[in-house]
Amino acid sequence: MNRDKRSAGALSVQKGVTQPPSINPDMLNRLRKSRRKKLSADDYADGILRGDRTILSQAITLIESSLPEHYDIAQAVVELCLPASSRSVRVGITGVPGAGKSTFIDTFGTMLTRYYGRRLAVLAIDPSSQQSGGSIMGDKTRMEQLSVDPDAFIRPSPAAGTLGGVARKTRESIILCEAAGFDTILVETVGVGQSETAAHSMVDFFLVLMLAGAGDELQGIKRGIMEMADTIVITKADGSNVQKAEMARVEYKNALHLFPPSPSRWSPKVMTCSSLEKTGITDVWETIRDYVSVTKSNGWFWERRRDQAVTRMHETILDTLKFSFYNHPDVIALLPDLERQLREGETTSYKPASILLDKYFAGNR
Repeated sequence: MNRDKRSAGALSVQKGVTQPPSINPDMLNRLRKSRRKKLSADDYADGILRGDRTILSQAITLIESSLPEHYDIAQAVVELCLPASSRSVRVGITGVPGAGKSTFIDTFGTMLTRYYGRRLAVLAIDPSSQQSGGSIMGDKTRMEQLSVDPDAFIRPSPAAGTLGGVARKTRESIILCEAAGFDTILVETVGVGQSETAAHSMVDFFLVLMLAGAGDELQGIKRGIMEMADTIVITKADGSNVQKAEMARVEYKNALHLFPPSPSRWSPKVMTCSSLEKTGITDVWETIRDYVSVTKSNGWFWERRRDQAVTRMHETILDTLKFSFYNHPDVIALLPDLERQLREGETTSYKPASILLDKYFAGNR
């Protein structure tokens, strides 16, 4: 009996040392208070202009929201921040699958903050599921150095099937990041395709990353992307791949000579780099600086910004009309039954569309 008691006592769990909370209680309280407080458009704008990253993140979430109650305040925040924007260099980065976009951005961005004193915002657009709307959102984990860099801000956003893999509100996110003091904006898109013109229409410089040795390089990228590229960079030019990268560089350089001159009067460059060995990375930034200098001197830089402002106006109109249409009470009431009729083959696509549009315009007269 005594032996059993001793055995039971030996197996009993002993009280350990009390562990401190994993989250700072003061920080947790501040976070709870900030969530309870409903911010106005002025509050958001003031926080962004102060460089408050928490408020910047909340404001980007607000402009990405599809909730009707968020729309007006989101647009008000963008308008308040607009005068403090346009002070950055906007770089679009796209490339074929496997070209190492995230690794390149991690190395490239870290170089910019450490050696050039730049303040960097990365708007990394992740692919979204067409069925569930879910997204990988893994760029922060792939950008190990930038994710802990005090001079870098990474914002992954789901593409949600929008044109060119660019999040619906990326233009507004750029404005907010510029107002928060970031002087270099990188927009990473999902991949190569004709719809990447969406990304091209919102940046100053368009960088295309290519991978050598993956088949016929010139067939791996569409003509439209070639024409939009301000610079093509062959990545992973290290180890046994150096010679292949150089051969690919020569092929692309020769191919670019076949295209008509750009209205920017900039001759697109073709380069090689290695994110692993950090070779050629500085050359990419110097090329971007040269491009900005040339296009500002000949006026193209500002002309392009003005054209982008016009494009933003038209997209805002279309976005507002779409938002208004699908949130109209008559449309909300009729849409499910009309969709059912279409699925069951009881009608054509045009008739329900006409019914919905007639109801919408009748309700807005």
